Amino acid sequence: MKVPQLGVTEYFDILFSGLCPIFSRADIALIGLAVMGQNLILNMNDHGFVVCAFNRTVSKVDDFLANEAKGTKVVGAHSLEEMVSKLKKPRRIILLVKAGQAVDDFIVKLVPLLEAGDIIIDGGNSEYRDTTRRCQDLKAKGILFVGSGVSGGEDGARYGPSLMPGGNKEAWPHIKTIFQSIAAKVGTGEPCCDWVGEEGAGHFVKMVHNGIEYGDMQLICEAYHLMKDILGMEHEEMAKVFDEWNKTELDSFLIEITANILKFQDSDGQHLLPKIRDSAGQKGTGKWTAISALEYGIPVTLIGEAVFARCLSSLKDERVQASKKLAGPPKTKFEGDKKSFLEDIRKALYASKIISYTQGFMLLRQAAKEFGWTLNYGGIALMWRGGCIIRSVFLGKIKDAFDRNPQLQNLLLDDFFKTAVQNSQDSWRRAISTGVQAGIPMPCFTTALSFYDGYRHEMLPANLIQAQRDYFGAHTYELLAKPGHFIHTNWTGHGGSVSSSSYNA
Repeated sequence: MKVPQLGVTEYFDILFSGLCPIFSRADIALIGLAVMGQNLILNMNDHGFVVCAFNRTVSKVDDFLANEAKGTKVVGAHSLEEMVSKLKKPRRIILLVKAGQAVDDFIVKLVPLLEAGDIIIDGGNSEYRDTTRRCQDLKAKGILFVGSGVSGGEDGARYGPSLMPGGNKEAWPHIKTIFQSIAAKVGTGEPCCDWVGEEGAGHFVKMVHNGIEYGDMQLICEAYHLMKDILGMEHEEMAKVFDEWNKTELDSFLIEITANILKFQDSDGQHLLPKIRDSAGQKGTGKWTAISALEYGIPVTLIGEAVFARCLSSLKDERVQASKKLAGPPKTKFEGDKKSFLEDIRKALYASKIISYTQGFMLLRQAAKEFGWTLNYGGIALMWRGGCIIRSVFLGKIKDAFDRNPQLQNLLLDDFFKTAVQNSQDSWRRAISTGVQAGIPMPCFTTALSFYDGYRHEMLPANLIQAQRDYFGAHTYELLAKPGHFIHTNWTGHGGSVSSSSYNA
């Protein structure tokens, strides 16, 4: 009898289909064994799922199985063919590799090994347009593609991240149980994970999440700057204030870790924070958010300023030189009530935070219009309520607002947030005025207030801009009394007269 020549895939198909019953197929595979990948695997293992681990450097697979995954049900693979052969159908494969070309490279290698209905999940910080492209390309091949935001850092991956999956919705029933099991839980056990929307929606939501994270961090830094340079507070004192703030409306992960950072002492007994170079890095998602805001005409000014603040911080050497040549206001000792001013700073931070999230959700709403996505804004707030870097009690209020009115156009028009800003407004203005007089840079505090003042004005000076545009470029303008009726005026007519011509829109 002639024995057929079997390829690796066929061999493992036979092996795992019954000839070797002591083995069971894995529920899901994960490619990429950096710490995030390892922790997600261990999280899935804790929840009863069998995971197959693979890494391009295969020695990392053996090291992981011999150390972090020792004693678990995690299995390994030394090739993509072996990995695919060990999976239940439909096969579910998570990519946790560097965004960009690496994702495309793995997809190209995986597609010939997969069948119609199999699922590829990109869990990295991919640009949402790349996710849309991959979703469309793979759909034509019968492969279901999911682009999922994953937030929470290494600890979140291990013990419960925020997950934001989007893409081909046919995949959702096959990954829902795994994703919602490993996600962070809030309230009475609601998972911080639900289906976001079509194509690149998951990664777009993650991008906005990261942009808001930039804003939150910069706002906290501005509050810290006011405490340090105007009130002259020491680190332990500031840490105590942030601990107290964490028991208020500002209760959040970032406020909590700020208090811990301020307390932390180096091995020499001195506080570590003043020793750290004041030059902030960035990986690009905040920039993507600001670019998208410009592209879709949404004034996400706070996130934009947070990105630019990091850019300015990176000019450290130039700033050192400028500090020796450029003068600001003379330093004076704060003569006001310290406790009262701290409350002003807290309320300024809270009001500015409301503006940041308001702008972020404005961008999400516009993206939904642009791409025809159906986004559940309250659900998105719930996804961010736990597990992720921007997790806070505050997000529960956003979910409540959209529960009250799913068609809510702007968070500032919700009664809760309208009242919250009104109650903070006097403090907000005092904190900014004091900071400006002292020469403290507050790009996010100030742009948040400017947005609020602009949004609440029925009449803005943009009529002059439009007149200027018509003067030098014949761009036309509308009259308030005749909306939709466009006019061009000859502004340089003799004797002060002007001639106009009308254009129907």
